[in-house]
Amino acid sequence: MPATEALRPRPAHVALAVGFAVAGCLAGAFYDPAPWRPFDLWAHLLTLLIALSLALRETRPLGVLVITAAGFAGYLLLGYQPSLNFWVPAVAFVSVAAREGRGRIVCGSALLAAVIALSGMCGRLPWPVVAVQALIVPAAACTVGLTQRRLAARNAELRRLTALLDQQQRQEARRAVLDERFRIARELHDTISQHMTIVTLQTGLAEYVFCTDPPAARKALGTAAAAGRESLEELRRLLVVLRTYDLGGASGPENPADPLPDELLAGVDRIPALAERLEAAGLRVEVRFSGARRPLHPGIELCAYRVVQEALTNVVKHSGSATAEVAVRYLDDALRVTVLDRGGPLSATSTGGSGHGLIGMRERAKIWHGSLTAGTRPGGGFQVRLSLPLDRTATAADP
Repeated sequence: MPATEALRPRPAHVALAVGFAVAGCLAGAFYDPAPWRPFDLWAHLLTLLIALSLALRETRPLGVLVITAAGFAGYLLLGYQPSLNFWVPAVAFVSVAAREGRGRIVCGSALLAAVIALSGMCGRLPWPVVAVQALIVPAAACTVGLTQRRLAARNAELRRLTALLDQQQRQEARRAVLDERFRIARELHDTISQHMTIVTLQTGLAEYVFCTDPPAARKALGTAAAAGRESLEELRRLLVVLRTYDLGGASGPENPADPLPDELLAGVDRIPALAERLEAAGLRVEVRFSGARRPLHPGIELCAYRVVQEALTNVVKHSGSATAEVAVRYLDDALRVTVLDRGGPLSATSTGGSGHGLIGMRERAKIWHGSLTAGTRPGGGFQVRLSLPLDRTATAADP
């Protein structure tokens, strides 16, 4: 802040100073009892000096107290009646108690007590009254000033907490946007990737045998077209879910009275149909269920299905294995899913993976407090293991 801004008094302080100045001059001019000296020009000038200095009591509290105390002392020693000037040093000391350190507060209290005692002695008051007055006025002014100090500290803390809360709310909003972007990215990747893999493989096959084996080429193109239609259908379902429901949490529909349609979200029971579709890409999948099968939370069902879908798609894209196994095991407190393949040569249409699939699978498992491990098997091939606890599915974790 520039120096001129720091020294500029507040309008409220200026109004208070002007009020004391006008009231002090009027009181002295219209009330002139004997044996006090008549309220002349010097009395007016001293009254203006004492009162108007209050305008700077916020920026220079101790200096204003010294000026008002010295001016009031000179005013008294010249023989003028105390009038309203009696209260000006006390108001100045309130600012000292509210803004200065302990040492300056003690010095200011002593200065105010001295000038109040001088006022009593010049007014020929009894010494007990002078003593009580010199103690009570500084004590009352100090109490008011310290109360202002505490209120100012509390207001500053409230402003700090408000700014911190606003910053946290902004961070939470940014985090929510990022979480939503990641969630949509996972759904798009898991929904489209498998079908596009089948389309790529079958169109590549059709191109390869187009001249030598037209029936096989037509069959491959038909499979690719079917996969494309299924991809569009899956995308339509995903858009409906993204517009209406929370895929990452357990809150379900926005309207609790509107249940989540089963056909919108894939579940564990659709894994066999997924395996059948992958046979068109040349992958034979064996699906086994064990344990007491029962309906689970839709988010758990979707998580398990998407992990199996991505793992099998990776087998087709990056392994070239002709077979794969999916084991779904229902336990009392967990759902465990294992996807493994026996290994094989790289497919002719395979490309290096970006790693987004594994990242998405791990993020899905983390949302539901689960764990996912993926790696090569000692005997060859690749294995993905997913474990989802069933005792904490009422709420999902933060992504």
